[in-house]
Amino acid sequence: MEGTPVEVIKVLGKTGVYGEAYLALIKILDGKDKGQVRKRVVKGPLRKGDILMLLETEREHKGISGRRR
Repeated sequence: MEGTPVEVIKVLGKTGVYGEAYLALIKILDGKDKGQVRKRVVKGPLRKGDILMLLETEREHKGISGRRR
């Protein structure tokens, strides 16, 4: 299984119904989108500086519209 390496620049917070995922700012380290910074939702434990392998890098988290608590 191949993937694209990305680095976690900043963990923005928890998301998901039960807080099981994190919203993170990531920097793409290789491939056609190299150098770009995007927001992604990542499931599992996460820290700044972690290197992840993403199967695709084109999608970006757009945010949730609606009321805030």
